[in-house]
Amino acid sequence: MDIILVPGFWLDASSWSEVTPTLVAAGHTVHPLTLPGLESVNASRAGIRLRDHIDAVVAAVDGIDGPVVLVGHSGGGAIIHAAVDARPERVARAIYVDSGPLAEGGVINDELPAEDDEIPLPPWDGFDEADLVDLDDELRAAFRTQAIPQPRGVAYDKQHLADERRFDVPATVIACEFPSSVLTEWIASGHPYVAELARIRDVEYVDLPTGHWPQFTKPAELGAAILAAVER
Repeated sequence: MDIILVPGFWLDASSWSEVTPTLVAAGHTVHPLTLPGLESVNASRAGIRLRDHIDAVVAAVDGIDGPVVLVGHSGGGAIIHAAVDARPERVARAIYVDSGPLAEGGVINDELPAEDDEIPLPPWDGFDEADLVDLDDELRAAFRTQAIPQPRGVAYDKQHLADERRFDVPATVIACEFPSSVLTEWIASGHPYVAELARIRDVEYVDLPTGHWPQFTKPAELGAAILAAVER
């Protein structure tokens, strides 16, 4: 299977480097992406919008013959969901890593503080404690060293979707920061945060207790969880 890996904010393709060996060893082909504006700290982020990131993922899908699996971490979950919307017939499964699908009109996070066209990685005290579970001082230093400012438009733009066949594409949610029991309780109560997720017809939940960056804190376990989802 061809597996397209979409990083979350402030990260490029290299953020998946400790996750991919498990998938490659099982015979799958991985395509970790570096999205527009995340090529380097010196890259221009002017004018880069959410649609540019979605289009980059769709282009990756179109460049592969046969079905694909899309994996999105954090804000990458919104991006892969829009790619599913664009190519529902091409996606065998969407895997959301501590993330979920973003509905029509939603934004990924317009509360992140921006500096002109970009959003630098905030100080650690700007995150909830649950985000930082298992992210020790060494991992924090490594993350901050490799972090790339996020294009402002990607975080602030509204999501636009058009094809309800997206709800027919099977999904896996790898729950880290919030256990899956919380997500299912929110769905049962009609919480708007999970309204789009609730409409997907085939969803499985996998618990991987850690903070918001399991590709750093539990990469082997994350690779195994993705592999299990792919091989279903």
